[in-house]
Amino acid sequence: MVSTVSDRPGYGQLLRTPGAWTFLLPGFAARQPFAMLTIGIVLLVQHTTGSYGSAGAVAAVSGVSMALFAPQTGKLADRFGQRAVLLPGVLVHGASVGALTALALADAPIWALFLAAVPTGASIPQIGPMVRARWAAVLGAAPGREASPLMSTAAAFESVTDEFTFVIGPVIATALCTGVHPAAGLIAEAALTLIGGLFFAAQRATQPSVREAGPAGSGSPRHASALSVPGVRVLAIAFLGIGAVFGGMQVSLTAFAEEIGRPGSNGVLYGIFAAGNMLAGIACGAIAWKSGPRRRLIAGYAALTLTASGLWAVHSVPLLAALGLLVGLCIAPALISGYTLVEALVPASARTEAFTWLTGAVALGQAAAVTVAGQLADAHGASTGFLVPLVGTVLALVTLLTLRSRLVPSPSERTVARGIGHRGPVTVD
Repeated sequence: MVSTVSDRPGYGQLLRTPGAWTFLLPGFAARQPFAMLTIGIVLLVQHTTGSYGSAGAVAAVSGVSMALFAPQTGKLADRFGQRAVLLPGVLVHGASVGALTALALADAPIWALFLAAVPTGASIPQIGPMVRARWAAVLGAAPGREASPLMSTAAAFESVTDEFTFVIGPVIATALCTGVHPAAGLIAEAALTLIGGLFFAAQRATQPSVREAGPAGSGSPRHASALSVPGVRVLAIAFLGIGAVFGGMQVSLTAFAEEIGRPGSNGVLYGIFAAGNMLAGIACGAIAWKSGPRRRLIAGYAALTLTASGLWAVHSVPLLAALGLLVGLCIAPALISGYTLVEALVPASARTEAFTWLTGAVALGQAAAVTVAGQLADAHGASTGFLVPLVGTVLALVTLLTLRSRLVPSPSERTVARGIGHRGPVTVD
């Protein structure tokens, strides 16, 4: 059930928050790599090797690397500050992307591309989680304090921003790779990371304060992991399904466009799919929901599974565009609900890490999906690659239905999570 938008603070009030634009603008540029990197790798490596399977495998290595290192990056940012993590991170990422690009153009063996993909994925700056943590800081969300009514609006706004990057990022990368040079997409990705990341790191005023660990015996453990919260583990598993949709769609749409002799339509098709994400995100943020995020999360995954079930059977561009739009419309509600649940389940002192676990899970699901979808497309045609999003969402939905009780914080978790103070209670159902 919903009520009217006037019942809750809106986007206009959120964007008038003092200091918000100082981190939103550079953050938008710096978060493009997550949307551009996979498709950039796929298009470059497929061009140099002629194999979607090899291209998907290299992209998968970078995705797995990101999934493994992202939570550690978030934990370090919580402990030492975002600037201390970002400055070396963007430099390493730019150098790693340059090395991967040079190796691919030099027709290096596949194992060399795998080696270069590891630091490329590991060094992707976790701008989205860092921006979410900054919203919590500027809106005054803190342990023992009632959550700002703008926090749910901020969660929706960030999901819309994430989806918008998936509208323009793959389209830009595809246009550069197909219209300028196969390596142009990755070069642009590295440049945006470096410039946007450095400007974002320079915004010290809105950086969340560093929380020092309490002394031994004080009841405040040293930097307890957000993964100690059961609900975070469930959400991470569920977000693998969203990653499977992103990865499966990227590879399968690319293969489909090549198969029908219209490679330029790939960017348009993926852009339509991502536009559905963005439009649904805008709508979710403008609605004052009366049902809790847990219920919305399960409903979103059920709808996502239903719409993804028909992708493999579609063989025309207009129908695939229409169905892709419907699939995209179902992703944003699931993402927003998951991130909103983090606010209820995780203490502020581990929030950046919690967000990076979810981001890393999306990357891991995407990595697995591009590998499997690439192999299926090579062996059996593009249509079989579309089975990957379906299988991923089915498994995620089953997980949520089975473990949904863990998405409700216990009385002790509402005030403390492994010894870390939590803010006031939040309705989750």
